[in-house]
Amino acid sequence: MSGTESVILRGGRYGLGGPVRDILVEGGVVAAVAPAGELSGAAVLSLDDATVLPGLVDTHVHVEQWVIHERSVDLAAATGPGHAARLLREHAAGNGLLFGRDLVPALWDEPPHKSHLDAALGDVPVVVRSIDLHTTWFSSAALALIGEAGHPTGVLRETESIEANARVGELLPAAEVDGWVAAALARLPARGLTGLVDLEYGDNLAAWRRRALSPVRVHAGIWTPWLDAAIAEGRRTGDVLEDTGGRVHVGPYKIVSDGSLNTRTAWCADPYPDHSHGLCLVGGDELRALMRKASAAGLSPAVHAIGDRANTEVLDAFEEIGCGGRIEHAQLVGVEDMPRFARIGVIASVQPQHAVTDRDVADRHWAGRTGRAFAYRSLHDAGARLELGSDAPVSPLEPWHAIADAVYRRDDERAPWHPEQALPVDVAITAACGGRSVPAVGAVADLTVVAGDPLVATETGLRRTPVIATLVAGAFTHRSS
Repeated sequence: MSGTESVILRGGRYGLGGPVRDILVEGGVVAAVAPAGELSGAAVLSLDDATVLPGLVDTHVHVEQWVIHERSVDLAAATGPGHAARLLREHAAGNGLLFGRDLVPALWDEPPHKSHLDAALGDVPVVVRSIDLHTTWFSSAALALIGEAGHPTGVLRETESIEANARVGELLPAAEVDGWVAAALARLPARGLTGLVDLEYGDNLAAWRRRALSPVRVHAGIWTPWLDAAIAEGRRTGDVLEDTGGRVHVGPYKIVSDGSLNTRTAWCADPYPDHSHGLCLVGGDELRALMRKASAAGLSPAVHAIGDRANTEVLDAFEEIGCGGRIEHAQLVGVEDMPRFARIGVIASVQPQHAVTDRDVADRHWAGRTGRAFAYRSLHDAGARLELGSDAPVSPLEPWHAIADAVYRRDDERAPWHPEQALPVDVAITAACGGRSVPAVGAVADLTVVAGDPLVATETGLRRTPVIATLVAGAFTHRSS
């Protein structure tokens, strides 16, 4: 079915717990909603016990890093740098690039060093990314490939790490990476995904013009090195990118204002156990100048802020400039700052899987503050608009797992972590649908149809929600048998 054909979705719930309705999809939009059985004149898909939702959207993905992550050695179980190097050695073959992932050095007693990798792997170029993507550990051979042969430790953090990873990406054939991306995106409609925001560091607009038609709607983010070019070309957030079949849009303008919890660089008011407060990477006049420049040109800011000092700084900048936008992560927020999201119109773009995977690190490094960490219920109660993402590859790109983590605050057999911050099911699913609760008449027909009613699902049932159909602009991208 193309976006110009018509179909009636007959007899499903219109939104969570909603009334049974017919929904006419025509010309790529939701053309009409009526009581079941009243619409006719088009092909019919009978839904029976099903629920029609606005399409699920993952609002924070790093697409190229996600597909490289899938081809990397899992080091989550490593207890230290020597153990991690031995695990990598088991997978070394020849002298091609070897990638490792999900390093958690925040829980190690000994810091990593290039010498650990060199001793175990010799001349094999090794690139290992931490679980939060804010630290990258290189062997000497890999450092030489990216022009960093003299680096003293091989452990690069924050901006240095981001830029080094971009140079690593340039070593990989673009056609091969694009093939990995196409294969990965093809899996998403079966999970109910209709869209994602790609915040990969690089020339995203050029990358997405190069790629084949995407089965999901992509909003391609812009970073500072490419900001002037985007403004000169007249790019505005939300515009369709030419020659992409209408599926790729200009995304937000991304700024990273501070670091991360796992790297202990999130900028915080209170100190970490080592007495540091983290890092302000972009703040003050520089932050405001960049945000003002982008917003004046029609590019909506999406500002990474994890620590409470960073969130205060970014909210101050949004309020001073008077523009809307997003704060990415909002992991540790001061109580006095929570109402400000709603008051100044800033979206809290959050990743619920982080709350459960980072609970041990938070208990160790944010002790005494975790009641306002990943505080989704407090933000919601304060009126903030929440939107959910994965930060893939930091967390799996599994929207129903993200929803369940927001609702149940756990992903293992332990008791929920700070259950007072759990979201109601309807709030979590609305946030996973880009802040929309029902498919509005006249809206683009990006739709997710699921079996049953997620409002009454068990924890396991919510994670395993069966997706019956997914539509993007009225075209089926997934339809179960």
